[in-house]
Amino acid sequence: MISQKAKYALRALTALAQADGQRPLLISEIAVQQAIPKKFLEQILLELKRSGIVESRRGKLGGYLLQRTANEITFGEVLRLIDGPIAPLPCLSLTAYRACEDCDGEKQCEIRHVFARVADASRDVLFSTTIADAVSGTRNTSETLASLEDV
Repeated sequence: MISQKAKYALRALTALAQADGQRPLLISEIAVQQAIPKKFLEQILLELKRSGIVESRRGKLGGYLLQRTANEITFGEVLRLIDGPIAPLPCLSLTAYRACEDCDGEKQCEIRHVFARVADASRDVLFSTTIADAVSGTRNTSETLASLEDV
């Protein structure tokens, strides 16, 4: 299951993508538009800024913008940044691998074999679906979002 923080991050990014870089969006604008608590959104945007996904501008015309295009930001990248490893088992993680404590061997583990297929399919969808896809409604994004909430 993805965290509420990850859902908020994805929603904030879609709001920024819809603004299309025409002008920076204020935290308060995003918070109201996407129904995200303002204080929580501030923390999320700072994390996204540190990772190079968004940028902030100060001053009267300040706010937040995407630092990269919406076509370059994938759901998988954002989920991994916010929630950590995407794999359902630690032995399947690409970024935080560790052997399962109760495992006699990965090659013989039936559970690992099944969940390896799940992990591969999930990564395929998450790392091929961009924020731009979500905004344009392509790649069955509404179905992808719905399935993520069911996980």
